[in-house]
Amino acid sequence: MNVPVSRHTLSALRRGRPAEPSGRARILIVDDDERNLLAIRTVLEDIADVVLARSGEDALRQLLKGEFAVILLDVYMPGMDGYETAQIIRAREQTKRIPIIFLSAVNKETEHLIRGYSMGAVDYVFKPVEPVVLRSKAAVFVDLYMMTREVRRQARQEQELLDANLRANAERLRAEQELRLAEQRQAAIIQSLPLVLYLEDLEAAPRLPKFVSGNFAAVTGFTFEDVMATPTLWFDRLHPDDRERVTAALRARREGRGYAVEYRWQCADGTYKHFLDQAVLLRDAGGRPLEYAGTLLDVTERKDLETQLLHVRKMDALGQLTGGIAHDFNNLLAAVLGGLGLIERRVTLADDQRKVLEMTRHAAQQGAELVSRLLAFARKQKLEPARIDIANLSGTVSQLLAHTLGGLVALDWELEGDLWSPYADETQLELALMNLAINARDAMPEGGKICIACRNATLSPGGDAPAGDYVVLAVSDTGCGIPPEMLERVTEPFFTTKAVGKGTGLGLSMVYGFAQQSGGTMRIESRLDQGTTVELWLPRSPEALRRPPASTATSDPAERNRARHILLVDDHDGVRATTAAMLEDLGHRVTTATDGEHVCKLIQGEHLSAIDFIISDYAMPLVSGSEVIRKLRSVKPGLPGIIISGYADTAAISGAPEGVIVVAKPFTPAQLQDAIAAASHVNP
Repeated sequence: MNVPVSRHTLSALRRGRPAEPSGRARILIVDDDERNLLAIRTVLEDIADVVLARSGEDALRQLLKGEFAVILLDVYMPGMDGYETAQIIRAREQTKRIPIIFLSAVNKETEHLIRGYSMGAVDYVFKPVEPVVLRSKAAVFVDLYMMTREVRRQARQEQELLDANLRANAERLRAEQELRLAEQRQAAIIQSLPLVLYLEDLEAAPRLPKFVSGNFAAVTGFTFEDVMATPTLWFDRLHPDDRERVTAALRARREGRGYAVEYRWQCADGTYKHFLDQAVLLRDAGGRPLEYAGTLLDVTERKDLETQLLHVRKMDALGQLTGGIAHDFNNLLAAVLGGLGLIERRVTLADDQRKVLEMTRHAAQQGAELVSRLLAFARKQKLEPARIDIANLSGTVSQLLAHTLGGLVALDWELEGDLWSPYADETQLELALMNLAINARDAMPEGGKICIACRNATLSPGGDAPAGDYVVLAVSDTGCGIPPEMLERVTEPFFTTKAVGKGTGLGLSMVYGFAQQSGGTMRIESRLDQGTTVELWLPRSPEALRRPPASTATSDPAERNRARHILLVDDHDGVRATTAAMLEDLGHRVTTATDGEHVCKLIQGEHLSAIDFIISDYAMPLVSGSEVIRKLRSVKPGLPGIIISGYADTAAISGAPEGVIVVAKPFTPAQLQDAIAAASHVNP
């Protein structure tokens, strides 16, 4: 009677995979007779490990636990017989190749043998079992199993080695790719920088690198082949003024120290660049010198910025100096012009004497104009910016220059369409354009053409003026040009390229100061024998702005000429004396004081009651003119007054008391009288 195998066992047989065997081979003996099991195990246990199963179902469970070299299967067993068990074993992928030897005590007929072979048997052993025969047959399959397992083990090891080798190759390939990518990145970074890397022999003479990399062609304009073809190229193109210093630095490096030296070098296009040349000495493991490894860095842009910064600082220092000089000079001119006015008013002069006086006054007025130019350079003159109509400006300037330029020089204006209006002091702009035009005329002694081109422009952040919209007025000539080494000095006061006696050196400095104070900038481009272009960049005016109408002090002549008791405060004896005389000639009563301390004594002495106006110098020791007026107003509120100053520092005088008018020295009697009337009108 056949007993079916449980579904659990069959399912486990189909999906299970025994663990990889280790050690001795195993033989599975399946028989329901305990005596047969023990007898067969005794015969076979010295060639393999023997596992016993007492039924077909028990045999199938043992097959789930591992591999076997051979199965000895009894044909006739209660429940599941040997044929059915063999059929199940053969149906399972993991066990179908295990050799099966049938054990049978009967049925030696051919029919039964064929059935057994059809079920997967490889041999038959008939009971009673002959030990030698059984042992011999089992040993063949055990040896075959062990050899097969060894082949599998070696194949597995070879596969593992192959996999490891493939992984190692993949890792190496990935590392090589990453290294190559890193090298490409480094090369790209170096190529994008103004930098050259080089190696040079210790005793290279003339100096000649044996290896270069980086952006060599872009930095120098030459290829490495050009350098190799001309060994003296590097030294030949050194700036003549730098050769001795650079040669000394190269000699010093032979002592084994690193070195760094800056110099100018002429590139292939003929321009000079500033290079920072640095190198260190490479040594071998024994400390013996091998070669120099260095870098050549293009620092031209940095040097240009340093030069610009130095120029700005120099201009600022010169501005401070000229502002101080202008203050003292204006005091002298005020005394001179005031004294000349007194002589003219109080003394009857002959015609020749009056002629000398007029010559003296003209010279003093020229000095005042000179001071005005100094203040323009120092950016301290008082400006009255407003919206300027370029079309009207061109007409005015052309009329002013009509007789100045002469018949050999032509003046042309080129106005861009939809031109914006600049925001600046129109009078100062006219003066600046006249200065530039006269400079252009002097650069063309044999005649030529001056072009004033006007265009709109927008400046990005980071330039030499604040970002924004500008109107550019470019004055160009076709003259002799300015040497490159002089370009950075032409805006310095008193520096001129003209012959002695042909110029003061204040024209361009005045224009530069005017442009800076107006919130713009000035740029110069020049080439020898090709001409010069000077550009004025002036801020664009908001379209709604218009020049404010000129204010009038008062329209009442009687009020304008009303006599007043004026307190005059000035620490300069000459200015104080001439101004007092000027005021007396205008019909005023004058009380003078030398400084703020003197004024305090007047206050304490109660001499202030009769005073109805004050005129004070601004820059005085200890106490400024603004403070003097404040102190007087603390005693006599609403006292009208004006401040006179030879140092037009707008930022400082902007703190003047309310209603106080500032008058610049030197001044005329009419200007002084107008200022007194205007201040009295504000503080009646």
